[in-house]
Amino acid sequence: MRQRMCEIDMTGVPMSLQSNRGKSMLHDSFRAGITLKGIDGILEAVGAVLLWFVKPSSISAISMVLFEHDLPLDPHDFIAIHLLHISEKLANGGKTFACIYLLSHGLTKAALVTALWFDKLWAYPLTIAVFSIFSFYQIYRFTHTHSLVLAFLTVFDILIIYLTWTEYETQIKSTTR
Repeated sequence: MRQRMCEIDMTGVPMSLQSNRGKSMLHDSFRAGITLKGIDGILEAVGAVLLWFVKPSSISAISMVLFEHDLPLDPHDFIAIHLLHISEKLANGGKTFACIYLLSHGLTKAALVTALWFDKLWAYPLTIAVFSIFSFYQIYRFTHTHSLVLAFLTVFDILIIYLTWTEYETQIKSTTR
């Protein structure tokens, strides 16, 4: 009887298990990433509904109350300045667009994530396409706003696209065996 020898690395872990560990780590990262995107999508949709019921004048008033103590201490507070700027835009007619955008963006993400959690093969390429479109739009918006938050979200979306692609390849390989 012949035994097969397998290569072992310096830590004593067989090389064949290392590739499985890498695949498992990618799979776990994929699941964690899409879970975050799903939670984000639900929060966006809920935020859109709540924003719909808030009067535009109240948005500015709430923002001013929230930051009235912070701005005199630090007039260059990055977060306060950006949130006040956003609240002014919403109060000046951008509320309807923001509600529609957040609701459609949030529900789309939540629906795609749900399909991915149920391993629906059609959802993988659709998610890649939709998140690519979101990323291109975010890059376009970044050229106008220079928002670091938007840049971070875009990098996160690109990471999710990569993880979705690798997971899709794994799913395809497992279904063809």
